[in-house]
Formats: sequence, C-alpha cells, structure tokens
Amino acid sequence: MPHSKQPSHFQSLMLLQWPLSYLAIFWILQPLFIYLLFTSLWPLPALYFAWLFLDWKTPEQGGRRSAWVRNWCVWTHIRDYFPITILKTKDLSPEHNYLMGVHPHGLLTFGAFCNFCTEATGFSKTFPGITPHLATLSWFFKIPFVREYLMAKGVCSVSQPAIDYLLSHGTGNLVGIVVGGVGEALQSVPNTTTLILQKRKGFVRTALQHGAHLVPTFTFGETEVYDQVLFHKDSRMYKFQSCFRRIFGFYFCVFYGKSFWPGSTGLLPYSQPIVTVVGEPVPLPQIEKPSQEMVDKYHALYIDALHKLFDQHKTHYGCPETQKLVFL
Repeated sequence: MPHSKQPSHFQSLMLLQWPLSYLAIFWILQPLFIYLLFTSLWPLPALYFAWLFLDWKTPEQGGRRSAWVRNWCVWTHIRDYFPITILKTKDLSPEHNYLMGVHPHGLLTFGAFCNFCTEATGFSKTFPGITPHLATLSWFFKIPFVREYLMAKGVCSVSQPAIDYLLSHGTGNLVGIVVGGVGEALQSVPNTTTLILQKRKGFVRTALQHGAHLVPTFTFGETEVYDQVLFHKDSRMYKFQSCFRRIFGFYFCVFYGKSFWPGSTGLLPYSQPIVTVVGEPVPLPQIEKPSQEMVDKYHALYIDALHKLFDQHKTHYGCPETQKLVFL
C-alpha cells in the first residue's frame, strides 16, 4: 500500500479524539453523574437514569441517528489523516434492504467507521436513499452515554432483534456486520488478507429470512495501519487475551504504530490510504425458514462475490497480483 502524505499534528490530535471521547465518557461523565446523585443536583442524573430505563429498547428498535453528529467536522480530519475513501461499484436501490459484510475487521475498523458512521466520505451522496447502520457489540448499548454517542452515528446492536427490526421496517436500510468479529482482530497484521468467514453463516440465514440482498465489501489498507504483537497459543499472554475476550467480548490486542515524532513508535496509526470497495449486491429470495442447504448455497455465492471483488481491485490498492484471500 503506497504511503500518503504526512498528516499534520492537528489531524493527529483529531484522530486521537475518537478513542479519547470513549475514555472521557467512561472515566469522567459516568463518575460525575454518580457523584451528582449525592449532591443537591441529584435530580439531573436521576432524570437521566429514569429516561434511560424508559429508552432501554431503542438500540434494538432502529436507534436514534443524528445527521448533525454524523456531519461533525472532526470526521473529515480523521478521513484526511489516512486518507479514507469509499468506492461504489454498483448502485443500491432504495427499494430493497441490504445486509452488508464488512471485511476485514482490522484493529479499530477505521474504514467502516468513517464510511458508514459519518458523512465524511459522502455516503448519502454516493448511495442516495440508503440508510447505513454499522452493527457492533450489544453490551456497548448498556453503557450510559456511550449508547447515545453510538446511536447518533447510526451504529446499531449486532443482536438478532436489532437486525431483524431494521430489515423488516421499511426499505433502503443497509446493515453492516463485521462478519469476522473480534476474532479477526487477532489476524490483523500488515500484508495479510485472512478472513474468518468459512463457518460464519448466520448473517446469510438472516438475510434469507428477510429477503435482504447481501453486499460484499472489502476495505483495502485496514490491516496496514498498525503493527500487532502476536502470541503463541500456548503462551500466557494468549491465554490472558482469550480470558479477556470471554469477559469483555473483545480481545486485548497489543499493537503499535507511530508517534508525533518521526521515526519513533507510538499509538497513532500509520497514515496509509484506506479504501472501502462496496461490491455488487447478491440478490436473495425471502424464505421464512431456510434450509441448511439453502444457507450453504448463498453463503458460497457470497464468498465467490467477495473473492471476485478482492481480485478485481487488489492491484489498484497496493496488493500484489499473487495476494490471495485466506478464509478460516
């Protein structure tokens, strides 16, 4: 993948705003609200938690997106840091619903975040009439304030009820699932294209039940922005990572990139171009109770479409002709 021009320190600071915003919510806003419960301002947090109780099911009923949040200028600085772009290969008709496979997971899924959770790359203009939703871990929506932040960007829960709701209410909905899940994050190292997909068939079954078209996507450069330290499966660190994953739902990955100072190591990602290529939809019939044979058939068609998408574009975005997709 060719290098892009060096980002400014301002763009680097804007990039740090993303993870820092989560830390601020976790370590500042939530403790502050708990503290306020024991002060004369206790009605403020009490009202929020009462409203939270009444609003508990919203993440599984379409969420509450905000065009204002999706158009924040900070997202354009994150876009320009790498830079991040989106490439359309076929139009998506607003008359259908779509289940989109997002590949690969990478470490922090910069491409999918910027392209589908913000308007920094002009999704609404590229795909008019289509409403994107990127699915993530359900437990994020149980955390006060984090849930509001995620829903505002159009992020939805990856739970079955949330996906069923979006695919059965109206048309023009595009639900993106990072099919490889958190396990694929451990495969995220530069110059590799390894996807966990061979046995992941639940998304195909869901698409068949709703008659939603499957949309393959591949984000070139997603695995190039960080180096990762990989541990042997018999090592204590790998066992710790597995234990961490069982408790929190994702892996504790040890990774590094660059810092503000040239030639030194830090936690900033490398400024490598990231391009999300959105492939041609695979039409599916609507079958309320699809057989395993039917699921296997369309799963194979999806893998074939993804394979073709990768092969058609790989040399344009830094992969050698000999690079192959590896499915686990």
